[in-house]
Order: sequence, then C-alpha cells, then structure tokens
Amino acid sequence: MRGVFGLVLVAGVALAGGAVYLAQGYISQTEAALAAEQEARAMTGPLVQVFVVNKQKKYGEPLLPEDVQQVWMQEQFLPETIYRTAEELFPPNNDKPRYILRTMEAFEPLLAVKVTEPGQQAGLTGQLTAGMRAFAIKVDVTSGVSGFLQPGDRVDVWWSGASGLTGESFTQLIETSVAIVAVDQATSERSSEAEIARTVTVEVSPEQVGRLAQAQATGALTLSLVGNNDTAAVGNIEVDNAALLGIEQQEVVEVQQEQVCTVRTRKGGEMVEMPIPCTN
Repeated sequence: MRGVFGLVLVAGVALAGGAVYLAQGYISQTEAALAAEQEARAMTGPLVQVFVVNKQKKYGEPLLPEDVQQVWMQEQFLPETIYRTAEELFPPNNDKPRYILRTMEAFEPLLAVKVTEPGQQAGLTGQLTAGMRAFAIKVDVTSGVSGFLQPGDRVDVWWSGASGLTGESFTQLIETSVAIVAVDQATSERSSEAEIARTVTVEVSPEQVGRLAQAQATGALTLSLVGNNDTAAVGNIEVDNAALLGIEQQEVVEVQQEQVCTVRTRKGGEMVEMPIPCTN
C-alpha cells in the first residue's frame, strides 16, 4: 500500500508541476499577445465609424441611404468634413437627396466637399459662392493653355488690344487668380487627357463681370495658369511694343530759334536785306 501511495503521490506532483508549467506558458503567451495588441492600438489610435459609398457613384447622381454603409477607420487620419452619423448625412427633417459632386469609388469615405447640401443640385449654380457670378470666356488652343485648364484651377486674365486714344497695341493684366468653375460642360469631372476647350467659366464678382465683358468685346483675352500654392501678389502689368522690344523713348527737346529781323533796301540796282535790331 505504501508503494502504491508513493506512486500516486509522485504522479500527482508530476501532473501538478506540468499543469503549472502549461499555465505559465499560456499566461506568458496571453500577456505577450495583449502587449502586442496594446502597442498596435497605440500606433493606430482610436477607431471610429464613418460613412462610405458601397459602390461607384458618378457626378450628378443622387446619394440614397442604400448607397452608403459604415466602416471603422483611424480617427487621427480623417478630415473634419467626414460624415460619422446618419443624422449628419441624411437630416431627419429634410427628405431631399444629396447629389454627387465628384466621382467616388466603392468604399471611398464621404466628405462634405464631394456631395451637395440636401436638395441642392450638382450643377453650376450650386457651386457659386454667395454674391459671385459665373462668366464664360471664349478660349482656343493658345488662350486656353492648350487644354490643361480644369475646374478648380486658378488663372490670370490678360487683355490685348489697341488704345482708343493713341491707337497703339498693348497687353495688360486685368484680373488675377480667378477661380475656374467649369470648362465647357465639365464642372467637376477631371479628364485624364487634355481636351481643347471652347469656353472657360470663371467665378467673379458683378463688377468683374462688367470688366471682363468689356474686355472681351474690345480685344482678345488670354488665360495663364496659376500654381496651386502660389500666393504671391501680382501688381499692374502692362506691355506695349516699346517695352517688348526694349525701345527707349527719347525725349524730344524743342529749341526756340533765335529771331532775326531784317529790312530790305536798294543798293544800286539790287535789293538786299540788312539785319536790324528786333523791336518785339
């Protein structure tokens, strides 16, 4: 009996030791996995649910509740104009749909700049700032920067013509950093290939509309593309033929001719003029 009891005791101690060893290994693995998960969460930051489109949506299409779904994304990398709740995206007191302003691919996050306000159309009128007007400028391959102008770009507007006073031809910068809102019929879509436009529509104030209309009626307008990060102020620039060719205008000085007074008298058979002091 004592031998059997000893064997049972030894087996129990062995099993207990094995259980403790296995438990320690499991606990160590769990702690390592937990530490790795905490490190990963610290790197990614908190996750939040945002709305994305669940299929491709093209410009001008209405945005309906069945077109969106919520997914988890890293909060630290999301823009401020993201939609996080259904009440923000589809206001309960407004049953009119939003419209797509830019083509979006499936699972692309919804931003306020990519959709209109509820009930607002995706056309040109919905993109104009309050108090501003749309004005169309006729362009060609030369004046339209060879088809590289797109909605959202900014341009300087140059006028070329002849002065009504002197008749001399010159070119002058009349508007700077004007926003383009449409190129022909494209108001928000960007093409991968450059196309030669016939008209470029810009967003300007009513006063600028008058200036551009008068300029377009009396001369030729040319557009020059402004860089995205260009904030430098441009002053009044005017170029005529003299400035273009580097011709310096010489000042003409009028020299008053000395007055000479004479009197005619006869000497012999000839009439001669003799100088006399001028009395005037």
